[in-house]
Amino acid sequence: MQKNLLLALLLVLSSTAIAQSKFAENTISINTFRNPSIGLEYQRRQISIHIGYYPTNFESGVTTEFLKLGVSYWFLPIGEKEIPSSFYSGVSYLRGTTRDYKDKNALGIEAGFRWYAWKGLNLRIGMIALAAEKQSLKINPTPSISYSFKF
Repeated sequence: MQKNLLLALLLVLSSTAIAQSKFAENTISINTFRNPSIGLEYQRRQISIHIGYYPTNFESGVTTEFLKLGVSYWFLPIGEKEIPSSFYSGVSYLRGTTRDYKDKNALGIEAGFRWYAWKGLNLRIGMIALAAEKQSLKINPTPSISYSFKF
């Protein structure tokens, strides 16, 4: 039993080390649509932080706006490009600026996939679950277009 646990631990550690080596040391992304927000994101290997403006539609034709700050974890890199495509999961703090969320705090939990289409140009598709006090849980798609610079 102990040998199996040790072997499992070694496999996890080695796969994390291999994944880390595929991610760029440092990347800055300019996000132009709502995933994770319209703003900036700094990624160091498998961890990124982002800050920006986040508009979303909980109902058709009605945009609710937030300021958003969060952290993401990147995993399962795919491909041999300079910056690999990969999956992500993240958590964010949101502060409502309009409608029912004006001046309210919210928590966002999200997951998805980022595909590097050409050089630094990337597209994301994901889902966010957004929770705020006295509001029902909202789940929305989070598409994005971004450009990333490796340094």
